[in-house]
Amino acid sequence: MLTKEMVYTSLKEMPDEFELDEFIERLVFVQKIKKGLKQIGEGKVKSHEEVKKMVAAWRKL
Repeated sequence: MLTKEMVYTSLKEMPDEFELDEFIERLVFVQKIKKGLKQIGEGKVKSHEEVKKMVAAWRKL
C-alpha cells in the first residue's frame, strides 16, 4: 500500500507535463519496490542457489 506522501513525492518528481499512464506506471513501480523491501525484511526471499534449483526443476517438465 502506498502512502499519500509517497504519491506526493512521486508526483513532485514528474515533469510539468506528463501522461497519466506514466504516473501510474511510476506508482506501480514504487509500490512493487516497497513490497519487495518488506518481503526482504520478513525473510521472504530465496537464495540464488534455491532459484537455480527451481529453474532446473522447471526445465525438466
